Amino acid sequence: MIASGRPIKVFAGNSSRALAKEICRELGIELSNNNLSTFADGEICVRMDETVRGRDCFVVESSCKPVNDNLMALLINIDALRRASAGRITAVLPYYGYARQDRKAKGRDPITSKLVANMIVAAGADRVLTMDLHAAQIQGFFDIPLDHLSGAPLFVDYYKDKFSPEDCEKGNVIAVSPDVGSVARTRRFAQQLHLDLAIVDKRRPKDNVCEVMNVIGDVEGKTCIMLDDIVDTAGSLCGAAKALIEVGGAKEVYACATHGVLSNRVDAQGNVTRAWERIENSVIKELLLLNTIPLPEDYAGTKIKQLSVASIFAKAIRHVYEETSISDCMIGAR
Repeated sequence: MIASGRPIKVFAGNSSRALAKEICRELGIELSNNNLSTFADGEICVRMDETVRGRDCFVVESSCKPVNDNLMALLINIDALRRASAGRITAVLPYYGYARQDRKAKGRDPITSKLVANMIVAAGADRVLTMDLHAAQIQGFFDIPLDHLSGAPLFVDYYKDKFSPEDCEKGNVIAVSPDVGSVARTRRFAQQLHLDLAIVDKRRPKDNVCEVMNVIGDVEGKTCIMLDDIVDTAGSLCGAAKALIEVGGAKEVYACATHGVLSNRVDAQGNVTRAWERIENSVIKELLLLNTIPLPEDYAGTKIKQLSVASIFAKAIRHVYEETSISDCMIGAR
């Protein structure tokens, strides 16, 4: 709990207000008041409804759908705090949007995640807190301190309760990386649960389209836990789960991911496929997400479950505020 009378303020944007309230409950403080409104032409207006002069301020906002609106709200909140003479401003991004545009995949591509980093710094942030970046090198895109938090401990604790140590140690449960790029993340997860590791080798001919090629590792008759950082349209995840069952002979498939983007996909005929419906109709028994992004308002399924990251962010905020080591919250600390 933060001591009463100390100069700390936590503000929220539209996308993360519920999470920000949870974080404040963990800290033992009230969510600070800021008024976000929109003009008729779509411009966002922010007004701070309480004094912030000299205060340690934290702005909680995920740049999820509508991505550009939420990103602008974050930037305007930061600018408002800077112009109101806040002592220190920390941008808290549970989900860092544009993270998948982290490099030039082909000629004349932008590196938009670097552009977003520049904008956050230019707006006036002194520090950034975020969780499970899609690409770790994004940490180097910032010229201010960035603390890269890990949601893996929540998954590890959940599956320790769900599966017995005997099943894990005897090889009846196996961790699966849904692609080569997620191997390092999945290996750390597997080591903490004492699981073997398998990999789904896949090819992505174009964005949001994935073709599964092969399953590397013995998954036959086993319970598989796939770990990823982002679930977007869910085509890749559902395709990998199907391959584990049909190609690898797995017994059952569970999946977990930090960020549930859960976008809808529209085909050439205008037909809409909802990501959560695709998951409900897949072979996946359960998808475990963290609440860095709210579930879609129209979600009406039973397979998706969320765990709260409030305790992790509250702990990190407390460390930043008290200027103590934050390493036990960060990627690679476990």
